[in-house]
Amino acid sequence: MYSLKEFWHLRNLPVPEGEWDGNVICIETNAEWTFGTNETRGFLSCYTFTIVTRGWVTILYNKRELTLHKGDVYLYSPGLEVIVLAASDDYSGICLLGDEQFTLELPSVHDSIRATYLSVVVLEHPQLTMNNEDYRHVFELLQLALRYQKSSLPNANESLRMLYSIFLNDLTGMMERTISEHRFPKRVEELFLGFMHLLPRHFAEHHDIGFYASELCITTTYLSRIVRQVSGGRTVIDYINQLLLMEATYLLRQTSLSVAQIAEQLHFAETTTFARFFQRMKGMNPKEFRKRG
Repeated sequence: MYSLKEFWHLRNLPVPEGEWDGNVICIETNAEWTFGTNETRGFLSCYTFTIVTRGWVTILYNKRELTLHKGDVYLYSPGLEVIVLAASDDYSGICLLGDEQFTLELPSVHDSIRATYLSVVVLEHPQLTMNNEDYRHVFELLQLALRYQKSSLPNANESLRMLYSIFLNDLTGMMERTISEHRFPKRVEELFLGFMHLLPRHFAEHHDIGFYASELCITTTYLSRIVRQVSGGRTVIDYINQLLLMEATYLLRQTSLSVAQIAEQLHFAETTTFARFFQRMKGMNPKEFRKRG
């Protein structure tokens, strides 16, 4: 998948003042910019938070159609394909993006895992409708992020990263007020986050639950139970397969690698095994998918 910096250069978008580390960026969006994100079809290894400031936009997210209006925040986590279906002519928003690994390593993220409701870990609640007070608060934070991004101050990049951490912490609090509180023991939360750290680094090579359980020094049964419990029913294999599908889709669309080479790169035992996996997940075989572009 594309890193945040690769995505930014692909879209020929302006980068912050000074030397940008590629961890956090903020941008004002409109209908044209939003439709342009279909070019990457969600192949983005970063977390994205978009607040709608005017108009509306309709997206297809994990096979669910969502329409967002002013006051809504849309939360994207890596690993799911997202397609913008429609937007009003006056649509506008502010989008805050954070690199995947940078986000997961933030102390504020580690300390604020909240059951199935933390947006940067779980994908069941991609949309949050805010009250007027929360909307103004989030709007002001993102306006401040935009100002830091344009600032020539020597520490502006660091301030932007700190503001991103504050944003995540505040957003988590808003989500907890909106959705019924359900807390898990600290050990369970730490193991789940540990799994989420391992997944993007090892999913291509390790498709089995045993590897992740071994790395976390727990049994496969316990890891399965934790993931189901915290994610609201998703399994370890669900997470692995989703990332395998996204990477396969990316390689088919963005590279000239043969189907056999992609199967080998993703550590499938045989090309036919990969083809069956892709057919089951996508509803067509890899060659058909590549032809459709």
